[in-house]
Amino acid sequence: MKYAAKISYVGKNYSGWQIQPDAVSIQEIIENALAEIEGVKVRITGAGRTDKGVNAWGQVASFTMNKNIEPEKLRLAMNFYLPEDIRVMKISCVPEDFNARYSALSREYKYFIWHGWVCPPMLNNYVWWRKGKEWDMNKAREACRIIEGRHNFRAFCRAVECPEDPCRTIDSLRIKNRGSLSIISVKAPSFLTNMVRIIVGNINAVSTGRKNINWLEGLLSGNERSESAMTAPACGLWFWKVNYNVP
Repeated sequence: MKYAAKISYVGKNYSGWQIQPDAVSIQEIIENALAEIEGVKVRITGAGRTDKGVNAWGQVASFTMNKNIEPEKLRLAMNFYLPEDIRVMKISCVPEDFNARYSALSREYKYFIWHGWVCPPMLNNYVWWRKGKEWDMNKAREACRIIEGRHNFRAFCRAVECPEDPCRTIDSLRIKNRGSLSIISVKAPSFLTNMVRIIVGNINAVSTGRKNINWLEGLLSGNERSESAMTAPACGLWFWKVNYNVP
């Protein structure tokens, strides 16, 4: 039976989504939970890779099991074996040709920023707590407008993992404010390594006045990563949603 699971997790205690040698990953923990249920190793495919410390609201994983288990019972069983910082929110039966990664039409991330010298303690580790100069929100929105669309995002990718073709298409990039909280939402078919966090770092550079719009436009012409700004902290990033052409 083929299943797809919507998974939420807090990433601070893990090396990231993908299985790695000598490190504890979220994928490994979930596969171990499925092995307890199935009796043998079960391999899962995630919709996207998240780095160390990155959180997820709506990661999706697909997998096949020999046992035919009703989805709700499987969800309960998986959560029994999983730690409390990893939760299966929903499970559905899917067609055999469904693949959480390759069937995805687009992926959505949200980045949460708290501005100010004091941050509510319950938000710590789940937002980027910025204590520095306030953002000019008009500049932040202008930066979002410029980054939207198809560009060469070489300057927005971790240098050692940049592919031969770093061109990507950003379908939408928006910023909303709720008092001291800013939420940056970005949607695209695919992303480069660290791309969203570097986007946020570059928006930060423009919004604080350390860099101008012309500099940002130049980055999108294929500049090197070294010419870009900081990579925003992992704790503020959430893998929010995956879109599929299935019910």
